[in-house]
Amino acid sequence: MSCRSEHIWIEPIKGARKTSNFCWAIILFLGSLGFLLVGTSSYLGIVMSFYGIAGLFISSYLWCTISWNVGSGYDRFDIKDGIVCIFRWGFPGKNRRVFLRFLIKDIQSVIIEVKEGIYARRVLYIDIRGQGAIPLTRTDENFTPREMEQKAAELAYFLRVPIEVF
Repeated sequence: MSCRSEHIWIEPIKGARKTSNFCWAIILFLGSLGFLLVGTSSYLGIVMSFYGIAGLFISSYLWCTISWNVGSGYDRFDIKDGIVCIFRWGFPGKNRRVFLRFLIKDIQSVIIEVKEGIYARRVLYIDIRGQGAIPLTRTDENFTPREMEQKAAELAYFLRVPIEVF
């Protein structure tokens, strides 16, 4: 759900708080507890205990990623000021906040990358002069070709730049 006006377009980005991440974290946590329980209750269950402990570590990593909402943020395109701001939350530490700022006049094009097959991938980029292509959508977002084309066309029209398809 994006917020748009005549001069500003703000596109919120969903981070790690997705239903699939919650499901995987719960499944992994319960499975690793099962391995740990079997490992502690059997005579030579050291291998099972190892799998249980490893699963708990991976599960705790997923729960931390979900609680910190890594990858969330927003893209803000301001035609009036001529500035594009891209903000994302990262892991705690020095680079927790990733904030990129560019001039709209430095945007050369909006790029759609399409890879079809078993693992289809559709990603939307903006090509910045001197910086290269910066992704605007996640690789795991499953947009239909029509949705991706519509989003790219709206953004290219708003920024008044061409569209490239790869």
